[in-house]
Amino acid sequence: MIPVRCAVVSGIALSEVNGQTKILLMKRTKGGFWCHVAGTVESNELGWQTIIREFKEETQIDVGDLYNGQYLEQFYENNLNTIEVIPVFVIYCKPNQPVIINHEHTEYKWCTLNEAKELAAFPGQKVLYDHVWHYFVDNKPSELMRVKIG
Repeated sequence: MIPVRCAVVSGIALSEVNGQTKILLMKRTKGGFWCHVAGTVESNELGWQTIIREFKEETQIDVGDLYNGQYLEQFYENNLNTIEVIPVFVIYCKPNQPVIINHEHTEYKWCTLNEAKELAAFPGQKVLYDHVWHYFVDNKPSELMRVKIG
């Protein structure tokens, strides 16, 4: 038997950078691969609270415009022998959003969709970025997907 584990959430940040919509990717210190924000849900948190905390810790971005991404990242984690299921959130940042990365990352980059997919280490990331681009950039998300903060 392979258990299903859902202990992590992730988030995609979008910003208009010099007039063009871009996705934030960061290069992980551990593993050296490019990724978006993610983190473990603490015992006293709801998933949406976790992603707000993780954005602050990893990027110093204050989340104000939060959406349920209507997407679950999923993959087999061989070290734990589990199927990992990770709810995705999407945030809209102010134009030319500044980023200050923490020790978990060595660098960051605001990417076009194609750049993000080229940097993505895993096939699931590429599919996720296409999903986010379609439902949050090319189209306006439903207000039913908005997460009311506070």
